[in-house]
Amino acid sequence: MMRLAVLLTCIGLISATALPEQVVENEGSGKVVGGSNARPNTWQWQVSLQMDNWGTGYFAHICGGSLVSANYVMTAAHCILDLDVRKYKVVLGEYDLSKPEGREQVYGVTRIVVHPGWTEDLANGNDIALMKLDSLAYSNGYVSIAELPYSGQILPNGFTCYITGWGLLATGGYMPDLLQEAPIGVVDYSVCSTYEWWGSVVKKSMVCAGGDGLTAGCQGDSGGPLNCLTDGSWKVHGVVSFGAAINCNLYTKPTVFTRVSAFIDWLYSEMV
Repeated sequence: MMRLAVLLTCIGLISATALPEQVVENEGSGKVVGGSNARPNTWQWQVSLQMDNWGTGYFAHICGGSLVSANYVMTAAHCILDLDVRKYKVVLGEYDLSKPEGREQVYGVTRIVVHPGWTEDLANGNDIALMKLDSLAYSNGYVSIAELPYSGQILPNGFTCYITGWGLLATGGYMPDLLQEAPIGVVDYSVCSTYEWWGSVVKKSMVCAGGDGLTAGCQGDSGGPLNCLTDGSWKVHGVVSFGAAINCNLYTKPTVFTRVSAFIDWLYSEMV
């Protein structure tokens, strides 16, 4: 399937033949690999990408994403397990996956656009895709459109952002019901591309964050946003792409994101 699957399957490389089952959160406030339950109504552009892989009518969370226009969601290319649009639902305003809360907006998908440079090899990058909703999202106090960085913008080393999602709370753990958030520090390309870190696997069109052995994304967070407060407002600077297979929060193996600022022109050219 993917050449780097053995090394990089921790985040989001979900088998096309086995979707993760929804697991009810145990007692306590589950931690997402160094994070905690997000405050409700905070990350209003966060979406839950859900799939019915078996044609049963039951849609399960597989990936995250970001609402980037009234009718387009940005996610990771590797989250697109099938090009049949009927197999997907996009849920906006989601917080607790275990129950309806009255804030959610559920949409079908009418168009899927995978970046033409995506080769199913994570090391080649271009792990980004767009999904067109079957109708326009609307403002209900729980949903808003993400702001994006300017083209080519690079975050400084150590800059603190937030990763959000419903991914595994630990390698081999379970998926929480409640949206999780975790502060995570950016690792500059000059550091992340060294032998001790990710080496040549990392490209300049990516953003590394974490690698402290404490905080990371994990399976189920793929496609979700790297949220950073820049130029006075929160913007989505990254799309969760991959991490280490043996341990999601492995030291010197940070979560790697597709760098949104490297794809601004492509994004706007496709959102028609």
